[in-house]
Amino acid sequence: MERSLVFSTNIPLRFSRTPRSISPRFHPNQYQPHKFSAKSSTGYRKVGIFNTNSKRKLCTRALISEVSNQRQYPKVAAKSTGPIPPSQLIEVVETAAKTGAEVVMDAVNKPRNITYKGLTDLVTDTDKMSEVAILDVVKNNFGDHLILGEEGGIIGDTSSGYLWCIDPLDGTTNFAHCYPSFAVSVGVLFQGNPAAAAVEFVGGPMCWNTRTFTATAGGGAFCNGQKIHPSKTDKVEQSLLVTGFGYDHDDAWITNIELFKEFTDISRGVRRLGAAAVDMCHVALGVAEAYWEYRLKPWDMAAGVLIVEEAGGAVTRMDGGKFCVFDRSVLVSNGAVHAKLLERIAPATEKLKSKGIDFSFWYKPENYVTDL
Repeated sequence: MERSLVFSTNIPLRFSRTPRSISPRFHPNQYQPHKFSAKSSTGYRKVGIFNTNSKRKLCTRALISEVSNQRQYPKVAAKSTGPIPPSQLIEVVETAAKTGAEVVMDAVNKPRNITYKGLTDLVTDTDKMSEVAILDVVKNNFGDHLILGEEGGIIGDTSSGYLWCIDPLDGTTNFAHCYPSFAVSVGVLFQGNPAAAAVEFVGGPMCWNTRTFTATAGGGAFCNGQKIHPSKTDKVEQSLLVTGFGYDHDDAWITNIELFKEFTDISRGVRRLGAAAVDMCHVALGVAEAYWEYRLKPWDMAAGVLIVEEAGGAVTRMDGGKFCVFDRSVLVSNGAVHAKLLERIAPATEKLKSKGIDFSFWYKPENYVTDL
């Protein structure tokens, strides 16, 4: 298929002139070329009010309003990218994600060979082919690193400080139906904490272009090379929220159905789009205020949580505790509504724990050494 994954345009970012009464949102909508070789507790950063690539000033006063007295949350990112420089690590991470996305893009609009892991849990040949292509990139660059892939499981040396968490096609059911919310997600942990991430988000019918989200520990978050930030909305009633539901209709599933109904009543709406990495990137981009879900796997979360935190958002478990990618629940937000969401989400999660529902680490490779 003759599709280009990367677009070469130098059109600057455009901010919408949103009425003051409506929560502003940040929409990078142009595609920038990316060059690569073959071989919280966080506060908010101000969004600039003048684009250096544009000759006109932009009306973005609402976008830079400060949120006062915002609660701080423990950071989930690694303290550094370890002995590998950030620029070198993110180059390979982004290359791996783009390589997987090429496989996915090539399969778009072609017949799909679908098999099932469970009653409704799909897997396609594209998932497997994308993972193989990503593994080739990782192995060719870092042959001694440990890898955890959704389809292939654990590969490599558990003595490595680096663990690659790979979702070769996040949102397989969406892909199978051509619903435009799926992505390739590649996150790298150093000593158990997210150090670098790339999510290649694929579009929809008649618009099969992509957006690349990237982040490194301490280096900020980017969409197509342009720095991104979450929204400043600090009221749940003015927030657009996102959640997800697993395939097991158990107590956690029932609890989240109740949370879904509750927040639908008091917010601008709750979406369920079916691709965790995409949902988290939307929070980082400022088009949604928060996302939460029970029972996600490390490959679902490793990239997205780092992108949210580096954009300026907050990441915790759903009980409000410090998050790790081997946890069984996650809440990410713009930070401003995080505490208000936890007022309802945390007690519901504690109730599950009181019933004996297991929230211990899972999918952590045996003998993988972390500083957790």
